[in-house]
Amino acid sequence: MNEAGTFATRLVAAGLDDGERAGKTVLFERVIAQWSAHNRARAPTAWWVPGRLEVFGTHTDYAGGRTLVAAVPRGFVFVSSSRHDGVITVVDAGQAGGDNSVVIEPAARPDRFRGWRHYVEVTAARLARNFPGAEFGSDIVFASDLPRAAGMSSSSALVVGTATALIHAAHLRDRDEWRRNIRTTVDEAGYLACIENGHTFGTLAGDGGVGTHGGSEDHAAMVAGTARACTGFAFVPLRHLATVPMPEGWSVVVATSGIGSHKTGTERDAYNQLSEGARVLLALWNTSHPARTSLADAIASAPGALEELHRRIRETVVDGWTTETLAGRLAHFAGEDRRVGDAMLAIRNGDRDALGRLSAESQSAAEQRLRNQVAETSALVRVARHVGAFAARSFGAGFGGSAWAMVDRDAAGFAGRWLAAYRREHPDAGARALAFVANPGPPVIELS
Repeated sequence: MNEAGTFATRLVAAGLDDGERAGKTVLFERVIAQWSAHNRARAPTAWWVPGRLEVFGTHTDYAGGRTLVAAVPRGFVFVSSSRHDGVITVVDAGQAGGDNSVVIEPAARPDRFRGWRHYVEVTAARLARNFPGAEFGSDIVFASDLPRAAGMSSSSALVVGTATALIHAAHLRDRDEWRRNIRTTVDEAGYLACIENGHTFGTLAGDGGVGTHGGSEDHAAMVAGTARACTGFAFVPLRHLATVPMPEGWSVVVATSGIGSHKTGTERDAYNQLSEGARVLLALWNTSHPARTSLADAIASAPGALEELHRRIRETVVDGWTTETLAGRLAHFAGEDRRVGDAMLAIRNGDRDALGRLSAESQSAAEQRLRNQVAETSALVRVARHVGAFAARSFGAGFGGSAWAMVDRDAAGFAGRWLAAYRREHPDAGARALAFVANPGPPVIELS
């Protein structure tokens, strides 16, 4: 077996579905070939970085709520090795043509690039500021089979993978700054989220991040998830709640809508407005109560707090916000946060009916309260139920993206029927859509 096949086999042994072995072998062959073209004398270190499946908990994490997430079996493979001149080279081996690389100097201002290169330079610059004097010189090559702009956090996976390679190259886990701030795997997930959103983590100072005001559920799933299970987390601060194994016989299938869920331009503004709504609600509470750090903390701080906050919304004029919008945002947050706990119980008990009811409630709330759905994502959910799923909902930031479905037999056959039925209803978007079995896989793992 060649090196690529060995890496793929180790990944399957760590909990990835065996049906993914061939695809991962191809990915590793691609990155190893690209890396070897310039690094024949050195052996690389290899990592797997999955995408994120959000089972429940849409737009709750940054407001201190709960989410139920898993690592999907699609993601990024990275190989890297150290170099001694301080320069970081990063190559996207999945991109054809000559314009597939970037050279980063960590001390430079992180505003020279756009697209995936921007995420790479922000990651390198933040690590360099937080760990002065560290040697980050690296040659990094990656490739991905994770659908991009599909709600599975391909941008966060790129940040996590790049940071993981640079942390390894610079031996940051041996540094005092790391040990003082990052003691657990969950802490590490929280710090990687702060690299992306720009927040300070402990004594590790923040910056502007990549420009999105997100939370840390993506990073929690990717770094601290568990194969063959869904994991519940609470946030602000990030903490593990429970690991819930998938019931015997249940399978997850994911379908993309063919409509991109981008965190750039107008889509980023719409995403950030939902985040800003949670901050406005927290500010409403804090103006007349001891300050709380999150909306979830405020709601839990006193009996009747939720009702009082609704009353304050009705009585207060907030520039740029209508009473209806703020009331809807609060109702969605409280309801979705509750559904996370109920969903964990339903999965633990193998209760198909309860999970189906909760997923229907969650989908309806996203459509009517968050208003972050498009016709195609709503159709995916409706069609999934029609062709045999006992639970289904769209997930992620919204305004495009994907949906998951739970089935208890013939997952591969269901994926084909789901995609065919969706394409009949939305032929243009459906031509760009895909469906695959997405049973929870392993989190970030070093394979070499």
